[in-house]
Amino acid sequence: MSRIRVLLADDHDVLRKGIRFLLSEDPSVAIVGEVADGREAVERASELNPDVVIIDIAMPHLNGIEATAQITRRNRNTRVIILSMYSDEEYVLRALAAGAKGYLLKDCAEPDMLRAVRYVARGKPFFSPAIVEVLLDDHVRRLQREGLQDSYELLTDREKEVLQLLAEGRTNKDAAALLGLGVSTVDTHRLNLMHKLDLHNTAELVLYAVRKKILKVDDR
Repeated sequence: MSRIRVLLADDHDVLRKGIRFLLSEDPSVAIVGEVADGREAVERASELNPDVVIIDIAMPHLNGIEATAQITRRNRNTRVIILSMYSDEEYVLRALAAGAKGYLLKDCAEPDMLRAVRYVARGKPFFSPAIVEVLLDDHVRRLQREGLQDSYELLTDREKEVLQLLAEGRTNKDAAALLGLGVSTVDTHRLNLMHKLDLHNTAELVLYAVRKKILKVDDR
């Protein structure tokens, strides 16, 4: 079984070395490079084509979210995990929109780091459990404040299936094959469920699935 090739991008030497030590303890992971700024992260990702890039959201020369957008655009098989001190929905959405597959809070990153690398390497999203709880609490408060109702139960069973598959990172074609449907039928289900849930893009769809705990975000 091939090892998961990881590139570390963080301008704090101590944190970067700590992550390296943690991941190096696992024989299934290989650290293929380390960088200390966002532009170098983009360049090294193109050179090394790692399976996973772990990058700090606040990086010199090019911030982690912009670097993520460039890395995922240039390297279709590379997945990115964002390290952040921010649990705000805005930052999580921006990270997802840029193409990140994982989002870890720095203050609880260590126990979740290896799980995140394993999940993201398989193309599955991963979020710090604390992020899930914060997003869920914020969502509930917003619904109560604005007098809204969650529209999840308005979805058909098939729309719920499509929602989960797309949130897991499956393409419309993948979902169609798994469900035994035509691609155009899956696309129709996608449009319908996004309209019912008032979602506007894939990043919002993933975030909704995280809030509803439709996605399994860790393997504990």
